[in-house]
Amino acid sequence: MKKILLGLFIFGLTTQAYSQTIELPNTVISLNYQYLDAIDSNNMPERVKKLEKEILNYEHKGLSKLYDHADEIYEVSFYVPQGKIIAAYNKHGKIIRTNEKYNNVRLPLVVMQAISKRFPNWGIVEDAYLIKYHCNKDFLQQKYKVKITNKDQSIMVITDEKGTFL
Repeated sequence: MKKILLGLFIFGLTTQAYSQTIELPNTVISLNYQYLDAIDSNNMPERVKKLEKEILNYEHKGLSKLYDHADEIYEVSFYVPQGKIIAAYNKHGKIIRTNEKYNNVRLPLVVMQAISKRFPNWGIVEDAYLIKYHCNKDFLQQKYKVKITNKDQSIMVITDEKGTFL
């Protein structure tokens, strides 16, 4: 009986010796997960990603001390030479809403194809990428304002991110 108990005890110790430790990938826990989920950063130009990363990493503690109530919000503006974001934060640093504008970004392929299909022989002169986000309404609106010309005519067309004209 002693041999059986000793054998089971040794067997129990040896199975633990071969246990494996599995490392999980780094997980990012963010107060602004809704904003992260709403924006599709894979298809955005680098300068758009850079500015959006700045609003996610903004240190709000200095300004949030000025507010007494949790429902008060404050706006912070972020600028780069060809774009800007006006972000509204609550006292805890959560992004409530954003208004973003970027000039002369690379248009998505579906937008360029929609414009060239509807307006053949027209050339793109300039564009503006507009984003509006609101956390409570689960709202994300993306628009492209594109100025196109053909000889001496020029018009402004507006599309969404899927190339649908608005």
